[in-house]
Amino acid sequence: MLRWRRESTLDLYKFVLGAFVFLSPWLFAFAYQPARVDAWVSGMAVMVASIAALTVFVGWEEWLALALGLWMVASPWILTLPHAATKILLGAGLVCVYLAGLELWLLHYDAPGSANSR
Repeated sequence: MLRWRRESTLDLYKFVLGAFVFLSPWLFAFAYQPARVDAWVSGMAVMVASIAALTVFVGWEEWLALALGLWMVASPWILTLPHAATKILLGAGLVCVYLAGLELWLLHYDAPGSANSR
């Protein structure tokens, strides 16, 4: 049931970002077990949420992506992760928050036919 929306490109970007986070323990050789697990779980969750948003769109998927991005931003300090994992998760989390926020803004405030769109 893939129906292409104008926001679907952002979901593809989030999928690629989730894949990068999922693969980062191998790409950057994370030695600290909590860093590996956090990257795998966070990356997989972002990929699943973006696939769900692409196939069967419901508004809560974007809020889930926003929450996952905020978790990736906060998790290095909550889990006391090493420096390399902190940089990767912080950067990916900020990008995920930006993409989810942009998509939420496009859905709610820039919808075609709304008073805010021109």
